[in-house]
Amino acid sequence: MKKFNHEQLNIGVLLYGCGHHQAAWLMEDSYIEQIGDISYYQSLAQLSEKGLLDAVFFADNQSFPAIADSEMPAFWLDPIVNLTAISQATKHIGLVSTISSSFSNPYTAARQLLTLDHATNGRVGWNLVTSMSDLEAQNHSMSALPPHDKRYQQAYEFADLMDKLFTSWHKKDFIHSRTTNQLIKHEHIHSFNHSGEHFQVNGPLSTPSSPQGKPVAMQAGASKQGIALAVKHADAVYSVSWNLKQAKAYRTKLNNAIQQSNTPNKYIKVFPGLVTYVAETHEEALLKKEKLDKRLPIENAIKQLSTFVRQDCTKWSLDEPVPELPPVESFDGPVGRYETILEIIEDTQPTVRALLGYLNAGGGHLTLIGTPVEIVDEMERWFKLGVADGFNLMPPTLPYSLEDFVKFIIPELQRRGLYREYYSGNTFREYLNLH
Repeated sequence: MKKFNHEQLNIGVLLYGCGHHQAAWLMEDSYIEQIGDISYYQSLAQLSEKGLLDAVFFADNQSFPAIADSEMPAFWLDPIVNLTAISQATKHIGLVSTISSSFSNPYTAARQLLTLDHATNGRVGWNLVTSMSDLEAQNHSMSALPPHDKRYQQAYEFADLMDKLFTSWHKKDFIHSRTTNQLIKHEHIHSFNHSGEHFQVNGPLSTPSSPQGKPVAMQAGASKQGIALAVKHADAVYSVSWNLKQAKAYRTKLNNAIQQSNTPNKYIKVFPGLVTYVAETHEEALLKKEKLDKRLPIENAIKQLSTFVRQDCTKWSLDEPVPELPPVESFDGPVGRYETILEIIEDTQPTVRALLGYLNAGGGHLTLIGTPVEIVDEMERWFKLGVADGFNLMPPTLPYSLEDFVKFIIPELQRRGLYREYYSGNTFREYLNLH
């Protein structure tokens, strides 16, 4: 396994509504009125750039169930269009859009991403997903999503095809010579005639290859198929790890898959999700979480928890410790989330209300509460142990938790030499030190 020797970590931010805590929009000072306003996202990106973050990232959901009065319309804007507007209000920060291989036309997706990459001189990345809900499928002329294995078969072909499209011709072949009446070197630009099970694309793309070679490829699937897709195509992965134990297990699983692949020396950066509550004192940081937790719509949160643990939690006392739960070996539901719940209980000994707060502010990602020194100590530990090359920040509230991160945590990282003092390089690929 090739050792990655970069000494500074990378940090991007996942922008979502008023923040990742489900009570964020209910706070008196929230920006809920502005979540359909492009200037709100531009200002969040400018704040992220002030903190020298590597990228802003948008997840996506191509349906809007609206089955409850509190349903968050967080995907109001198309991510690529949103990032295009953000690109005009920023100068450096990377721009990462989620792309669904189950619904997207690869030619159109590649063209849009490369267009934005040229417009920004190489600041673009893309996160490949297979999507998760039948509601989304029903907006794309499908009655339901195909099974998991089928979706990943299509994703492999989609990713292969995107690579062909991204690199189908180079700008150096656009010679525009008036003296010889020659615009292009046509002999260097060819069709590649892709004919697969899911896509038929003649090529080449109408847009030349990226200023950074090709847009940075991200991936987030933790299943066996998801990791195999990442090994073949991804430069970096987003991961879910509540604690160091889970982070080590994920890195080991990823490394084993790489070593058994055709590219055993490949290095893939890992960015676990990170939720932070930071203040000058530990007590103040705890109060920030408690204030949000108290506004959490308890009925919905308890209903969700009952689904996760497969038992009725409605009679549990909110401010008492969580009742003992069966071991994971005897659990007959989805294991991943249940394992995380058991880990949260083991690590924090929470009340029921506190557990709901953890689960409803990032859904089981690493959650750090405390002073800048306390939080950076743990970030540095993960980084130095090699389980995280950086983090995907998931602020509980926006813009306030992001402001706190920029104000308190970035300077402490810089003081230790763990984070950049300025943007070096010009492209997203250079920020991540990818080659």
